Amino acid sequence: QVQLVESGGGLVQAGGSLRLSCAASGRTFSSYVFSMGWFRQPPGKEREFVAAIVRSGGFTDYADSVKGRFTISRDNAKNTVFLQMDSLRPEDTAVYYCAAAQSVILGTTPRDYDYWGQGTQVTVSS
Repeated sequence: QVQLVESGGGLVQAGGSLRLSCAASGRTFSSYVFSMGWFRQPPGKEREFVAAIVRSGGFTDYADSVKGRFTISRDNAKNTVFLQMDSLRPEDTAVYYCAAAQSVILGTTPRDYDYWGQGTQVTVSS
């Protein structure tokens, strides 16, 4: 099993920045997790893809809505994945989830991922 715990959410004004962290643990993580991803779920909407990164960190993918503003990275020595969010907009307001995939590389849909964190709230005020 893999356990994921997100942190770093909060309230920020439009144009500001936040850095989310996702700490992973579990015996399976280091051996079988191929990609990590971030998703978000705005109020009243479905969960949507934000960004993904492969195990080595050498390849990433982003949703068009966040390209150039968000950066995903990982520290494998600490089993932690980050999402640096800059130039935040009110439409970025959502619960942000970290996810781990055992068999899909750079997946962009929730069904591509096998483990999920509990989520962290990000609120961007105008």
